[in-house]
Amino acid sequence: MKTEKEKFLALEPYNVMDPQLAGEETKARRLCKILNELDDTAVQEKERVINQLFGSVGKSPWVQPNFRCDFGYNIHVGDYFMCNYDNVILDVAPVTIGNHCMFAPHVQIYSAYHPFDPQERAEFTGLGKPVTIGDNVWLGGNTVVLPGVTLGNNVIVGANSTVTKSFGNNLIIAGNPARIIRENPPKK
Repeated sequence: MKTEKEKFLALEPYNVMDPQLAGEETKARRLCKILNELDDTAVQEKERVINQLFGSVGKSPWVQPNFRCDFGYNIHVGDYFMCNYDNVILDVAPVTIGNHCMFAPHVQIYSAYHPFDPQERAEFTGLGKPVTIGDNVWLGGNTVVLPGVTLGNNVIVGANSTVTKSFGNNLIIAGNPARIIRENPPKK
């Protein structure tokens, strides 16, 4: 029989109150607290804590306070990740973020969700779907990205958008739910 963590890692329904997983969330909260309290001049220390918290990290990550996440180890960021103030990443499932990505203040990435059935929710069942964000993506302030979404390369998401479905490359999207505003091909 699988443990709750094995179910969790396999993206199967799991008990969110599992003591092992709760302990791992506590560890992530402690690392977030340390990260959030570091001065901007403590660049090497910030990078060390980010590397302890995230599953994988590229070159020169920059994370401003107050950053929050569930586990941390399910977050994978590429080179030159810039995460502005007050961002939340619920990383129940893997959250993969490409190179040169920028998150404005109050961005929220949710790979976590719960069953529609009220009895299953009452039993503290958790679920997750991976979120993937391509290279050179800019998420505007107060953007919310829901479970299972993939954003292609060179996407800009307008402020106050809720991204409920996946989008391809070279687009500007905005709204609630987000929709294509226009194409945005890179300059040659």
